[in-house]
Amino acid sequence: MSRKRIVAGNWKMNTTLEEAHALASEVARGAGEEVDLVLIPPTCFLATVLDATASSAVSVGAQNMHPAASGAFTGETSGPMLTSLGAQYVVCGHSERRHVFGESSAFIGEKVSAAHANGLIPILCVGETLEDREAGRTDAVVLDQLEAGLQGLESSQIPGTVIAYEPVWAIGTGRTASPEQAQEVHASIRARLAERFGGEIAGRVRIQYGGSVKPGNAAELLGQPDIDGALVGGASLVASSFLAIADA
Repeated sequence: MSRKRIVAGNWKMNTTLEEAHALASEVARGAGEEVDLVLIPPTCFLATVLDATASSAVSVGAQNMHPAASGAFTGETSGPMLTSLGAQYVVCGHSERRHVFGESSAFIGEKVSAAHANGLIPILCVGETLEDREAGRTDAVVLDQLEAGLQGLESSQIPGTVIAYEPVWAIGTGRTASPEQAQEVHASIRARLAERFGGEIAGRVRIQYGGSVKPGNAAELLGQPDIDGALVGGASLVASSFLAIADA
């Protein structure tokens, strides 16, 4: 089944206001429509990035959200806040949220459900640590995270969920899963989706690879049959590199 590729740039805790506007503007100028491009800046810069990309094909997403619509959650951002700004995507369960901030898979599943409830497209991140991979637990860990992340969804919501496989050992380390390693996990994810929701739905879900994606390795990674795009970290902070990955 044909799936439109999606390349998302997670800026993490980088850029100033001026840098964010300049970077988003440069990406917007170079963006085509063959690939869905998504910029994911720090939350405090969402408005300026939305402004810089307003007349382009570029979409904008948030790096995180709280599942509650409002309340006494100092420092958090809710789904209604993001949609009122005009955001279209939100990352749920990035490895740094899981391993640095201690978020559980169940809590991440609540975020995915809340994203859908607020008209946002969730990018659900799953991935194993190096210890998990060396112990042969890759599929068990990744599929458990997948199941928990999708636990509150109806079948009709599954195709509107983007899955990002990001092996923790390859994020920001310069190490990258080989195309064969990445494809193997992507195929396992799609097989589990087919088992749970049927082949037609599984064939419509876009699964990204994230983990030190660069212009030099993007074509080979994205050439695999079950890899539908990339969740890009460091390379997304340089417009030419990010656009080159989309071109690949």
